[in-house]
Amino acid sequence: MNDPAFLATGTMSVLRTGANVGLPDKLVQDGFIAEAALADAIKASREAKQGLVSWLVAKNLVSARDIAITASSMFGAPLMDLDALTVDAEVVRLVNDKLLQKHHVLPLAKRGRRLFVAISDPTNLHAVDEIRFQTTLNVELVVVEEDKLQRMLSRAIDQADTSMSSMTDDDFDLETLDVGAGDDANEAEGRDEIEDAPIVRFVNKVMIDAIKKGASDIHFEPYEKVYRVRLRVDGVLKETAAPPVQLAGKLAARVKVMARLDIAERRIPQDGRIKLKLTKTRSVDFRISTCPTLFGEKIVMRILDPSSATLGIDALGYEAAQREIYLKYLAKPQGMILVTGPTGSGKTVSLYTGLNILNTEDTNISTAEDPAEIILQGVNQVNVNPKVGLTFASALRAFLRQDPDVIMVGEIRDLETAEIAIKAAQTGHLVLSTLHTNDAPQTLTRLVDMGVKPYAIATSVSLIIAQRLARRLCNQCKAPVDVPRDALIKEGFAPAEVQSGLRIYAAKGCPSCTDGYKGRVGIYQVMPVTDAIGRVIMEGGNAISISDQARREGVWDLRTAGLNKVKEGMTSLEEINRVTVD
Repeated sequence: MNDPAFLATGTMSVLRTGANVGLPDKLVQDGFIAEAALADAIKASREAKQGLVSWLVAKNLVSARDIAITASSMFGAPLMDLDALTVDAEVVRLVNDKLLQKHHVLPLAKRGRRLFVAISDPTNLHAVDEIRFQTTLNVELVVVEEDKLQRMLSRAIDQADTSMSSMTDDDFDLETLDVGAGDDANEAEGRDEIEDAPIVRFVNKVMIDAIKKGASDIHFEPYEKVYRVRLRVDGVLKETAAPPVQLAGKLAARVKVMARLDIAERRIPQDGRIKLKLTKTRSVDFRISTCPTLFGEKIVMRILDPSSATLGIDALGYEAAQREIYLKYLAKPQGMILVTGPTGSGKTVSLYTGLNILNTEDTNISTAEDPAEIILQGVNQVNVNPKVGLTFASALRAFLRQDPDVIMVGEIRDLETAEIAIKAAQTGHLVLSTLHTNDAPQTLTRLVDMGVKPYAIATSVSLIIAQRLARRLCNQCKAPVDVPRDALIKEGFAPAEVQSGLRIYAAKGCPSCTDGYKGRVGIYQVMPVTDAIGRVIMEGGNAISISDQARREGVWDLRTAGLNKVKEGMTSLEEINRVTVD
């Protein structure tokens, strides 16, 4: 914060002079509130465990400006307009976030041994005592308006928690941050000790930045001489920070403490979970995976945002006809819907979007996952645990005795799981699952390769969705490009499309996007298993035969669906070439 004029005009030194009483009476005396209304407000604020000033302003009983003027005049403290000040995150960081929120105060500036603190209720001498004790500084109060303090406090805490200055070994108290070894007792002690350490702020900064940028994964990677942190944004990894390599162990320890993992075990991989509460109504889960490498533990954090399951099918990028087919087969009481694609292609979101549509009061839904990535209220979710015998197959058997309507299997990995899932689909249940194959026709032949009988596949599998995620062009900077007609036809566009004035765009890049892209859009092959395709399967047809039949029935392959997104200006030809093959 720049040196404000109020620092030169004098401030109120906090003394116990009896001034901690009388503000409510003064508000009544000056006609801002009736005595009876004030008594009710005092009682209500106590019941709500909220400060009186905050309550009066929140309920519009007295304006924040009137309270601030009254308090400033009564206590002889300077009155400042927070909108005219720039808060220094380093100064905010001097006081524990819990104290700031508990007492509703905001540090503004530090001058020598004096700490200037904004407050809307200067009768709160307890706040002064606690801040003085924590910082060992002399506290000087500055009166501000409650509503502006509320806004600035939330913004300042977020800025302080997520700001990252250049970090060196001198920035860290090694004794305080030593949480790299110990038993459970030491782990608990270490968690308390590092609560306010800079390394905590660094990890928080990385996590919050990743959420803001829409990243799907965070990679903490130690090497011999460097340490890097990368974010996977729109499917592409980008380096975002390079803290000193000496901090590798401490960063790993911090993340493992957050995920309740064994910080003393560095020899084997571990898996855990972190829930980060952003607001009172929104939290984001992180799935944590550690892996020992030559120079320390690499940690990957998968960001699991529950809001992605409630985006709605319209936001996923399905073409209108594809969306109608998906909804049609979701509405059927039995059969199997398979979603296929490589890791990170959005299979989980597609499945959970379907589950969210089916998640009604009259439907019993059970899922077996490894692990459950998105928590859905009203869905019975089970994490498989092969170590104790809870496999996909055993979970499925249990589901069939639980009166299910809909069953979701995270992945069909073996013949046993496939056979039980197909049996469920044949006996009056809707089954949703995933497979790792390149496209929809290959999914059917993969099931045959697993050992599933062709007639069972033909009579149980009803719909297959193959998908990819392509980066979406930034609408603010995408630029049209001229591509020769022959080149467009070679890429897969029809001659009629090229002759009709096809216009395609390329990535350019601007401050509001990443390399010309912002967000991602789904590319889908939605293939119903019709009677004709079923006959091809039972006759021993291969993936090429199935693909030919699907094409005759009007099913787009992934390449065609991707080129359509290029034609609509959603993505670039280069991006489609990256995620699909011709």
